Amino acid sequence: MNKTARHNSTRRSITSRPTAKRRRHRVEVSSGGLVFKRTPQGISFGRWAFPKGHVRKGESLRNAARREIQEELGISDMHFIKPLGQIDIWFRDRFVFKGKLIHKYIHYFLFQAPAGTRLKKPTVKEAGERIQGVAWVPVEKILTRSSYSDMQPIIKRALASLKTGKRMVRKG
Repeated sequence: MNKTARHNSTRRSITSRPTAKRRRHRVEVSSGGLVFKRTPQGISFGRWAFPKGHVRKGESLRNAARREIQEELGISDMHFIKPLGQIDIWFRDRFVFKGKLIHKYIHYFLFQAPAGTRLKKPTVKEAGERIQGVAWVPVEKILTRSSYSDMQPIIKRALASLKTGKRMVRKG
């Protein structure tokens, strides 16, 4: 054996290397928002389901939330109030990665729209989900209108912000 040759016992064997197993689940990051307006009749939140969607490459979480609100509720004039936190959910994809287990992290932000803001149902796209309708929901009904229990802490943080009135924009 050559003196400069390295013996096999000092190298990692092929069998001790980590295998290239496929991931058992896919990780996704989304961002969404809760948007409210103050009117003489009270505070209302805009929703069909709270807007959320995938964060695009190079896009900030807050800007993704703003874009999703604009796409799903038709609101472009809104003011950022504060971050509301993150939830993570597990589900089996039905549309793009059919049957694949997804672990999704969703970051939520609170925005305020001017009092006269109207919601606009988006046009139907060929692929993807179809939004059935949009509406302003009175603040006192917002907790009961959320069909997802994991959204409760996010909604409660938004409501607590409204009660304290911190950093609220009071423009018409």
